[in-house]
This record gives sequence, C-alpha cells and structure tokens, in this order.
Amino acid sequence: MTSTTEREVGLAPTGSPAERFTSRDPDDFPAPSTSQEDWRFTPLARIRQTFEPYEHAGSVSITVDAPDGVSADIVGREHPLFGSVAQPADRVAALALAHVPGGHLIDIEPDAQLDRPVVVDVLGKPGTNYNHLIIHAGRFSSATVVLRHTGETVDTANVEFVVDDGAALSVVTVQDWAPETIHLTAHSALVGRDARFRHTSITLGGGVVRVLPTVRFGGPGGHAELLGVGFAEDHQHFESRLFVDHGEPNCTSDVLYKNALRGESARTVWIGDVRIRPTALGTNTYEMNRNLLLSDGARADSVPNLEIETGEIAGAGHASATGRFDDLQLFYLQARGIPEDEARRLVVRGFFADVVERIGVPELEQQLMTAIEARLGFTPESANSEWENEA
Repeated sequence: MTSTTEREVGLAPTGSPAERFTSRDPDDFPAPSTSQEDWRFTPLARIRQTFEPYEHAGSVSITVDAPDGVSADIVGREHPLFGSVAQPADRVAALALAHVPGGHLIDIEPDAQLDRPVVVDVLGKPGTNYNHLIIHAGRFSSATVVLRHTGETVDTANVEFVVDDGAALSVVTVQDWAPETIHLTAHSALVGRDARFRHTSITLGGGVVRVLPTVRFGGPGGHAELLGVGFAEDHQHFESRLFVDHGEPNCTSDVLYKNALRGESARTVWIGDVRIRPTALGTNTYEMNRNLLLSDGARADSVPNLEIETGEIAGAGHASATGRFDDLQLFYLQARGIPEDEARRLVVRGFFADVVERIGVPELEQQLMTAIEARLGFTPESANSEWENEA
C-alpha cells in the first residue's frame, strides 16, 4: 500500500481537554447534524428515523450457544448490571438505552476457563428494534464471545462489557447484515484491575453500520486491545468511533483498525480518541488506522486524537495512513510468474494479516479471509453463504 498520509505523535502533553459529554436523557442531546463533530461524517438522511423514539417492534431475535460455566438470561431494566457501564455519548445511544424494555445477559462464572467460544446470533427481520446486551466476565475467568449479526432490519443498540478483576474477555463482533440494514451501536467496557479486554470488530455487510467502542478502566494494571477489519463496497457506510479513557495508573491500550474500500460510493470513517487523565500514571497506549482504496471514488476518513494530561507515562502515539493499491507490489509478484488475480489476492491478504492473526480464534480468522476474498471475486461462493456455512 502506498501511504498518502502518515502522522505520529510522541509524548508532549496537550492542554486540558473538555470533558466528554454523556447523558442517559435523550433530550440532553440536540438532533444530530453535520455541524456536530460526532455526526459530521455520517449520512444523516439515511438514518433520520433513529433520531426520535420509534416503535420497538422486536425485529431482532437473539440466540445463545454457550458452554458450561456460562448462563444466558433475559433481564429487566431493574437488574443491577443493566446500564451499569453504558454512558451514552449521543442521542441515538441515549434513545436506545431509554426505550429498550430489557436486555440479554451473558454471565461468565468466576474462575471459568471456557473451552470454546460463546456464540450469540443476532438475526434481524424487517422492522425497527432497540437492543441491549450485557456480557459479564467474572473474576479470573477467561472467555471468548462471538456476536454474529445477520439479516435486514433497523437496529439501535447498547452493548455493555463488565470485565471483573483478573478476568480475560475477548469479544469478536461480526456485522454481516443485509445491504439495507441500519445498525447503530454503542459498545461500553469497564475493565477491572489487572484484567484484559480484547474487542474485535469485523464489518462486512449493512447499509449504514456505526459502531462506537468505549473503554474505561476500573483499576490499575488493565489492558485493552481494540482491533477492527472492514470491507466497504458501493452504497455502504461503515463508521467506527473509539474512545479509550485512561484514568487509572499502569494501564495499557493498543488499537489497530484496517479498512478496504471498493466502489465509487464506498465510505469508511475511523475516529480514534484516547484520553490520558492526570491520574493515569504509567500509561502506555498506541493507536493505528490503515485504509486501502481499491477503486476510484472510494473515500476513507481517518482522525486519530490523543489527549495527554500527565507527562509521567510510559508511551503514547498514533498513526494513520490511507493509500491506493500498490502497482509496484503487483508488478513484483507478477514478475515472478504469479497471475494478476492471485497477486491481488496476496496483497489484500497481506494488508489484513496482522489484524486477522490477532483475533485469536483460528476458525474465525479463516472465515473472515474467505469472506473477504469472496467479495473480491477470488472464490466462487458468495461471501454471505461462505461465512454462514463455516460459522
């Protein structure tokens, strides 16, 4: 990939930033407009119906396949974990939290060491839906949870991750919706003392998909890893807005997102915000976004932000790059007898490899690469059937 923009930031502290505004009252937020930073890249005309309360038609069904050591229940709003982590930062998330009748709770027992992933299938049907998931990893547990989103619907959701002290939770969320789906979701994680949290977002399908991961630390020694893979084609808008809030000492965070775009109207947006508060001594953080443009007209917006309020940190930085397919790489491979189609496949695989290999679930890693190659025409199967059949 030929880099067209690259930026690195070191350790110099910035001025004190304004506090991020959050509220559970939708009326505390104005109607979204492109003059607001949170919405300036979003195609508002396509999602306008989500700006006001709509009928909760129950157009999403959720099924859970879990091993021993995990319970799955439907809980009401009065449950102590409901809303315990969510901090809506925009009107749509606040509306979803205010109007959803309850949520699905995935509860992983303390000390549980799961021998296979928990798989949560979220199937959309025509209609509108508010959705709420809570995933709780008990103390010193170790688990992987896979969220698979398919079907066609309008879905606004909040997902809460409660990672207790010493726990290790890996979440893989796959957005493989039908082309007309609108999916706007806020993911909020609270990572306990010496806990580890990995969040991997894979976005392959949907019309407008907007995923907002937020991570806060509930004690020292926590580690958060946020990974992302997206492949946008014509008429698809995929948006990721991350916020990592370092407020505890000796915590680390690592962010790596990669997008590929093909088609004149393909669009991706990546916003990466990291804040290091005065109390977050010893913080070590880095975020990186890479975007590969496979055709003319495709557009990728990438904005990394780093706000440092203490100089007593281990390290901090970010990088962003957007570029087109590198003809020199193709020439190098073709000069060695590799056909053009195979050469393109190898370049795309190489672009995504360092993210995919960190997912940690070999079956999912292979399914993802197969689905991406199918979209590029490298395999005869359709991408959706390939993913669903192997999953």
